[in-house]
Amino acid sequence: MYRIAKAISKKTKKNFFIIIIDIIKCGFKYQAGYYDYQEFEFYNLTDEERKTYLTRGKNNEIIKKFNDMSSFHKFENKVEFNEIFNIYLKRNWMVLNNNNYCKFEDFFKSNHSIIVKPINDEGGHGVEKFIYTNQINCKDIYNKLISNDQLLIEECIKQHQDMNSLYDKSVNTMRMFTFYKNEKVYFLQAVLKIGNGGVVDNFSSGGMYTYVSSDGDVYVEAIDRNDNIYSKHPISNKKIVGFRIPMFKEAIELVKQCAKIIPEIAYVGWDVAISENGPVIVEGNCFPGVYQVKPSLINKKEGLIPKYNEIMRIF
Repeated sequence: MYRIAKAISKKTKKNFFIIIIDIIKCGFKYQAGYYDYQEFEFYNLTDEERKTYLTRGKNNEIIKKFNDMSSFHKFENKVEFNEIFNIYLKRNWMVLNNNNYCKFEDFFKSNHSIIVKPINDEGGHGVEKFIYTNQINCKDIYNKLISNDQLLIEECIKQHQDMNSLYDKSVNTMRMFTFYKNEKVYFLQAVLKIGNGGVVDNFSSGGMYTYVSSDGDVYVEAIDRNDNIYSKHPISNKKIVGFRIPMFKEAIELVKQCAKIIPEIAYVGWDVAISENGPVIVEGNCFPGVYQVKPSLINKKEGLIPKYNEIMRIF
């Protein structure tokens, strides 16, 4: 909190102690943590504008009200999730154990490129990519994965060439939010996550994110966890604003289908990739994060709460 307050004080020329007091006030009044305060620029918002922003505390209220905790395991356990949503994954996968080396070797050779994941981790931690060559020692990799509990093995998604043009070392995914109510699915918003130097696109692993319009066009610059702003990708040099997501309408239909499968988890953030053959589900999040456009990137200083209230009627 002190580090963030110092950075804001330096940026805005406002008194450090006044900022600290304001951060604490916003914590009580709007359930906003200091990351909310920084990311959504509360230091430049009026009280009326602050009320419209979905904070982490208010996001927790949504999840507590609409998502049944007893069903969280269906999303948090990646193997269980893959079994439930198998037809929407559209890729091969398997689970390692101490007795299936031969199956792993065959899987690795036949799929050539694989992604390995821990079964119960998040944020891209423990995710690695392996490419098969004649020189590679499959047994050593198998033993390493067993030892590290990286037990979920998936065929690599071959992403659409347009998505590849943004950044080709990771699969760039969309976090697509849905809400299920009275047997109707509402599509809320889409966030584009882009890799930046690694094999995953997660914000916590160095990636960046931006926002997608209802027509599938990126309309603001991307930001990373250090609050850096990107109009072009620093590695590919691809322009971010104006980038058009291929097969975006099909992706919306895909998540709407998935949202009906576990209705007791009404509010979900789906990670969707656009493959060469169309949109595919990567994973689902029953505790989706908070994503809102930074106020300085657009003219309208309004968060998600007015939009969410039209559907959820919680705030």
